[in-house]
Amino acid sequence: LKNSLVEIEKYYQQLLAERENLPFEIDGLVVKVNGLQEQELLGMRARTPRYAIALKFPPSEAITKINQITVQVGRTGVLTPVAELEPVLVGGVTVKRATLHNQDEINRKDMRIGDTVVIRRQGDVIPAVISVLTDKRTGKEIAFTLPDICPICNSKAEKESESDAAIRCTNISCPAKLSERIKHFVSR
Repeated sequence: LKNSLVEIEKYYQQLLAERENLPFEIDGLVVKVNGLQEQELLGMRARTPRYAIALKFPPSEAITKINQITVQVGRTGVLTPVAELEPVLVGGVTVKRATLHNQDEINRKDMRIGDTVVIRRQGDVIPAVISVLTDKRTGKEIAFTLPDICPICNSKAEKESESDAAIRCTNISCPAKLSERIKHFVSR
């Protein structure tokens, strides 16, 4: 490309339009100053050159349905709600599940079992529910509340403090917590 910002913008738009048809995944393009003297003059930041910039594409989005909300128990005992989705292709990957983080996030987005939702892969990797299409509701959607009992060991689950968003299993011997701790340890 030449030095024209108009040409760079035109190429960005062209590549964005062709993105889905490429035989490989891309999340944007990198524009660099094409001259060694200019590159040397511009120099470096801590880990990146000042003579190059990444122009990221907006993440791919899709519309799907929340079929169910299940609960996972992590190594610290946090109960995490997970949307079990109608499988949908997003950015070349079939997405079936997405974390809903915690009850506060479910309430903030007013998510319900049966809702039609917009999802995207955050950073082109992690599936996330972006919004609920409330105009698609039929009245059959079911509100969800995290349980106050661990779904794995049936022990009490609660917040450690009022300001905490996470609900945790209080059983130090919960099989899910132990299993996740072992997975975490061996992954290091």
